[in-house]
Amino acid sequence: MAKPVSIEVYNPNGKYRVVSTKPMPGTRWINLLVEQDCRVEICTQKKTILSVEDIIALIGDKCDGVIGQLTEDWGETLFSALSRAGGKAFSNMAVGYNNVDVNAANKYGVAVGNTPGVLTETTAELAASLSVSAARRIVEADEFMRAGLYDGWLPNLFVGNLLKGQTVGVIGAGRIGSAYARMMVEGFKMNLIYYDLYQATRLEKFVTAYGQFLQANGESPVTWKRAPSMDEVLREADVISLHPILDKTTYHLINKESLATMKKEAVLINCSRGPVVDEVALVEHLKQNPMFRVGLDVFEDEPYMKPGLADLKNAIVVPHIASASKWTREGMATLAALNVLGKIKGYPVWSDANRVEPFLNENAPPPAASPSIVNAKALGLPVSRL
Repeated sequence: MAKPVSIEVYNPNGKYRVVSTKPMPGTRWINLLVEQDCRVEICTQKKTILSVEDIIALIGDKCDGVIGQLTEDWGETLFSALSRAGGKAFSNMAVGYNNVDVNAANKYGVAVGNTPGVLTETTAELAASLSVSAARRIVEADEFMRAGLYDGWLPNLFVGNLLKGQTVGVIGAGRIGSAYARMMVEGFKMNLIYYDLYQATRLEKFVTAYGQFLQANGESPVTWKRAPSMDEVLREADVISLHPILDKTTYHLINKESLATMKKEAVLINCSRGPVVDEVALVEHLKQNPMFRVGLDVFEDEPYMKPGLADLKNAIVVPHIASASKWTREGMATLAALNVLGKIKGYPVWSDANRVEPFLNENAPPPAASPSIVNAKALGLPVSRL
């Protein structure tokens, strides 16, 4: 039996008990719950990842809903415990929910929320930042300076890759992939090649219009191409950013064979899901190709890295911070809280989970709806007409 966990309580006499397994950014999410007569309990345990036993102790005998994190194992055991406590709602503070057994949630009638719609630009910005940092060897140069090794300018010191006029490749041109592509095309005048099962019409129109603008001002136009295969993107692109979903078809999408297809001085970026990349194969490729560079925000066995990765100068690694802008993280907390609140209050589900601006407007009450419930159809939940 897990030891009792430490908590911080808001509105102790509230009618509904809502538990958050972690402190979350901002206070608006707390205020919104308290205003609707919720007792809010926030776990303050000094532990990065709570165990199933810890969360069961948090749920206790009566709990109306839980806000959790993607590092937690939400399966049969936890949904059973939440159901026994009278709970009807759980929300990840994340857009992804690979940590959630949705079938188990369905079995116990628990709504599962997530937080799309607020991560697009901030995730794309980090992918762009990693692209520039890797191409221009910024982290290597920073470490060199801090080590006191700089004793004067040299012609060959930290020579990297110019982005202007090169080709950026995008695997998965959905919202985040398209936002990243626009940043790289407009910011660095790169040409675009992308692979996606669906045509990214808006992205294509953007690149076309920007190319026409450049040409009208006496500059070389940028171009775009939708590749018929991922291999074509890997062969042609100088910088490649991964933005697919994670499923059986994309597990180890980047492996020994696909890495060998890429240019020797290419830059590979992954801000999507760790298991999309075979990390062992990547480490070996980086060792054999010192001018090949990578920027990673996610890892195959997070929070761990495969042996050797941390030692490589041509790898930039950051701790899953793609969504870590103040506005985005506070927005995620708000959406997660409103997912739980909506189910508790019997509200319908918002009709478009990617258009969440009305929930984030701090100058007006949020709509009476749950922003995003991934199993709404399975549970037969009504859809908002707002």
